[in-house]
Amino acid sequence: MSTAPPLDPAPSAAPAPMPVPGRLRATGYAAAQVVLFVPAALLVVLWVVGGVLMVVWVGALLLALAVPATRAFADLHRRMAARVLEAPLPAPYAPLDGLGPLARLRTVARDPMTWRDLGWLLMSLTAGFVLSLLVVLLLVSVVTWWVWWYAAGPLMRLRSSLDRAFLSPGTTERLEQRVQQLTETRAELVDHSAAELRRLERDLHDGAQARLVALSMSLGMADSMFASDPAAARRLVSDARQTTTAALGELRSVVRGIHPPVLADRGLAGAVEALALDMALPVEVHAQLLGRPPAPVESAVYFAVAECLANTGKHADARHAWVRLGHADGMLRAEVGDDGHGGADPAAGTGLTGVGRRLAAFDGTMMVSSPVGGPTVVVLEVPCALSWPRTTPSSGPG
Repeated sequence: MSTAPPLDPAPSAAPAPMPVPGRLRATGYAAAQVVLFVPAALLVVLWVVGGVLMVVWVGALLLALAVPATRAFADLHRRMAARVLEAPLPAPYAPLDGLGPLARLRTVARDPMTWRDLGWLLMSLTAGFVLSLLVVLLLVSVVTWWVWWYAAGPLMRLRSSLDRAFLSPGTTERLEQRVQQLTETRAELVDHSAAELRRLERDLHDGAQARLVALSMSLGMADSMFASDPAAARRLVSDARQTTTAALGELRSVVRGIHPPVLADRGLAGAVEALALDMALPVEVHAQLLGRPPAPVESAVYFAVAECLANTGKHADARHAWVRLGHADGMLRAEVGDDGHGGADPAAGTGLTGVGRRLAAFDGTMMVSSPVGGPTVVVLEVPCALSWPRTTPSSGPG
C-alpha cells in the first residue's frame, strides 16, 4: 500500500537534476565515446572492405575479425548505456558455441543483431558522436559550464537511449526468440509427457498387472480345488486376498505419482508440509499463499519441490533443510535450500534438469546456487494468478 506524501504549502518541485558525481561519470563516458570514434571508424572500414573482398578468401578473414571486434565494442557501449540509464542491457546474440566455421558464418549472417550492430556503428559515428562531443565541450568551456550542469544528464541519457534502441532486439527479434523458446519448450514437454506415459505403463505392467494376473490364476486354481481339497482352496483364496491388497497399494502409488490426493485436499502448502514430514532430516516449511494456483501449475511446483527435497536426502548430506512458498507480483515462488556440502549441478543427472523442463512448460524458471561447501538453494518461479481456496470433495458437501 502506498502512503500519501506529507503536506507542503510550497508548489511541487521539478525532478532533481543528476548529482555532481553522476554528471562527472556521464561526462567520463562521453569522453570515452569521443575517443572511441577512431576504432568505430576502423570497424566500419573493416566491414566495408571485408564485404567487398568476400569474392576471395581475404574478405572472409576480415569479417571473421570484424564480427567479434564489433560485438566486443558494442558490449562496451551497452555497459555504459546501462549505467547511465540505470537499467540492464544484455547482449542478445545467437549462440555460436559448438558450431563449425561455416555454421558460425551462417548463424552470424542470419542473426538480426549483427545488422543492428552495423546500424549502431553508423549512428555512433554521426549523431552519437555529436552528442558525446557536445557534453565534453560544455564541460571544458568556461563560458558554458553552467549549461553543462543542466544538460549533461539529458544529453547522455539521449545518447544512451539511442544506443539501447540499436543494441537491443526489436519487436520482430523478440517475437522470433519467443517463438523459438515456445517451440523448444513444447518439444521438451512432449518428450517429458512421453517419458511419463512410459513410466506409468511400466509401473502398471510390472506391478498391478502382474499381481492381478496372479490373482486370476489363484482364484481359478481355488475354484477347481473346492470340491477335492477345500483347505487348499481356502489357502489360495487367502493368498488372493493379500495379492488384492498389494495390487490396490500399487495402484494408489501410481495415482499418487499422477496427482497426489494430499495436493488436491490440502493445496500446495499442505502437500509440501506432508513431504517435509516424510523426510529423514528436519525440514522447515514457511508458506504465505492467500489462494491456490491453477491445478497444473500447483502439480508442477509440487513435484519440482519433491524432486529437490529428494536430492537433498540422497546427495546433500545435510542436517537441515527448508522450503519457502510465496506469491507476489503475479509470480509463484518456491525456494528449497539445505545446509549440505553443495556442489549440485543441474547437468549432472540429479533430476534438476527435469525440474527445469517441467517448469518451462508454464514459462517458469529454475535458479540453482550451490557452491562447494554449501549451502544449496534452488529457486523455482512460475507466473500465475491465485484463486480463492477451493472446497475439496473431502471437505463434505458444499
